[in-house]
Amino acid sequence: MGDPATPAQWRAALKAEGCPFTEMAGWTTRGRDAATGKTFGPVNGILNHHTAGSNSLATIATVGRPGLPPPLAHAYLPKSGVLVLVADGRANHAGLAAENVFNAIVAERPLPKQDKSSTIDGNDRLYGLEVENLGNAKDVYTRAQYDSWVRFNAALCRLHDWGAGSVAGHLETSVEGKPDPSGPVAGYGKRGPFPFTMAQFRVDVAERLAHAASWNPPTAQETTPMSPAFVNLGLIHGYQLASGEWTEIEFTQEWTDEAGDHAANSAVFVAGAARYNGTLSLRFEHLPEGDVVQVRQSEYDGTTLKADHPIDEVVGTPGGTFRVVPLTNRLGPGRTMRIRLLNQSSEQIEVASAVLKALVWKES
Repeated sequence: MGDPATPAQWRAALKAEGCPFTEMAGWTTRGRDAATGKTFGPVNGILNHHTAGSNSLATIATVGRPGLPPPLAHAYLPKSGVLVLVADGRANHAGLAAENVFNAIVAERPLPKQDKSSTIDGNDRLYGLEVENLGNAKDVYTRAQYDSWVRFNAALCRLHDWGAGSVAGHLETSVEGKPDPSGPVAGYGKRGPFPFTMAQFRVDVAERLAHAASWNPPTAQETTPMSPAFVNLGLIHGYQLASGEWTEIEFTQEWTDEAGDHAANSAVFVAGAARYNGTLSLRFEHLPEGDVVQVRQSEYDGTTLKADHPIDEVVGTPGGTFRVVPLTNRLGPGRTMRIRLLNQSSEQIEVASAVLKALVWKES
């Protein structure tokens, strides 16, 4: 139990909790105390609602509904997640509340099923929040909206030294069969889409209250599905491969290089951080039958060789030698990958063709 929050307390509590908010003109003096002759408070909890409509600020604050004059809540929470402070006095939001449920809220006990035989006027004793949602079981509460929703309730609980047991939904107190709040939620923290329930909501409020008001719920690491880029490189002219020397292939013709990692007249065909999967098609002339050319992928940091990967061997065949070498690897940040050849034949041979085709996935 406590006195209703003053405007200064509202502002300080919401700001500390990280709940974004704006103030509707006149909110600090808006309420139904004078019209009803009843003073709002003392307060014992927070009652949560959905609007069953969209763009409902005017309805909640100044228009009302047939037979129900405004204000209809103390605050309004749209899809944007930026709360609007609407009223500081008594508001028409709760109606008749089952007394057994109200007593459980005061005591912060599990809420029982409503006993309709005894009621109180919930407008006297409960803060009210209207959250924008059509209430059709299809309209989704946004992540920003749900996050602010949790923060709003936690802010008032923290202000009054309440626990999450002081948080309730209209469907839990109403003796008229109100169904709100309900609906799907886009997600919260590390959680993906889930259906709104007051039980889960109280768990989320309790989690906030277990931390400092400045706490933010941990979120899953954002991962953007990576679409591979296609690299297709080749040689304009063949070149000679001397015996017994490691020689880098310089890809001098670029049909496409969508990854943007290959410079013309360069041996570098991909730069990290990345992973790739593709093939290197090689054709040699004058490689004696049975002689070998070794092919290996080599990692560099600048011009410094850092790692050699396992060797593939191309064995000479009659009438020219053709071989497709698979390329699959992962490259760390700041590294580049090159293709090197070692002619183990005593003869000088010609690299007549080298075509590299690969899908490259850039990594952060």
